[in-house]
Amino acid sequence: MNVQQLKVFLSVCDGQTLIETAEQLGLKQPTVSFHLRKLEETLGLTLWRKNARGFRPTSDAFELLPYARRIVALVDEAEERMSELRNRQGGRLRIGASHTPATYFIPKYLAQFRVLHPDVQLLLTVKKARSTLAMLRNYEIDAAIVSLPEKVEDAEGLVVYRLAEDGLRLFLCPEHPLASFEEIAVEQLHRETFLLHESGTTSRQLTDEWAEQVELKLDSAMEMGAIETIKEGLKCNMGIGVLPWRSAIRETQSGELIQRPLPRYRNNRFICLALRDEETLSPHLRQFLSFARSSMSVLAE
Repeated sequence: MNVQQLKVFLSVCDGQTLIETAEQLGLKQPTVSFHLRKLEETLGLTLWRKNARGFRPTSDAFELLPYARRIVALVDEAEERMSELRNRQGGRLRIGASHTPATYFIPKYLAQFRVLHPDVQLLLTVKKARSTLAMLRNYEIDAAIVSLPEKVEDAEGLVVYRLAEDGLRLFLCPEHPLASFEEIAVEQLHRETFLLHESGTTSRQLTDEWAEQVELKLDSAMEMGAIETIKEGLKCNMGIGVLPWRSAIRETQSGELIQRPLPRYRNNRFICLALRDEETLSPHLRQFLSFARSSMSVLAE
């Protein structure tokens, strides 16, 4: 079993045809077929089933998949680091982030990090928190900055550092009848229309949990895919929003929106830095971890 075989294996597992795999890796198609066959012979396992569309991975192949990703990622990282040493360059750092931290929290810190480490190339990918953590586990990114609940489900294999609170608040148009109340009771919300973030986001998960705890039925609700869309709807007085407070600082300061505490709510949402739980970190990842814990963290140790 060698790295080239594993690269071919990963490409085909990702749905690439033999021709596409050959083009991607700079090989000939018979060489790709040879690597697949040789890998099966070496392991003594059947990794593929042929069908009309090509190759379908077996259950044994899916068992091999996370190890193959890790091995290939480590080899790529080692080759990149050796190239950095030859050229005395800083290399690259692949960061994944969920939407709220990516938009409203980390930009100024990434700018500061670039000033301190100008030779490190920063690559930022923005997805939902769950997808970002999956990319981290699959070695597609080096670090993740995501909004997570207080109790993180399925954190096995990860180290999670809390950086900042990212609690939820009520937001509404200044012309809304409830805007005149400094504190809004749950009983005042029963007949209101809620503009909510889409399912699968951390803020939506925590909003649903809050509503269940206070026995508030969100029967009249509009689900929207982006926080910016929700804020525009709120400005038009379409309803009440439950949003991370950081996401509407500019609008509340300008008076476009009114912010109120979420009744009977205890914050359990935090912006976190997540890394794979590994003994060895690349030099630029160590630099970023040190920077994040000293500059990005606004929580008391």
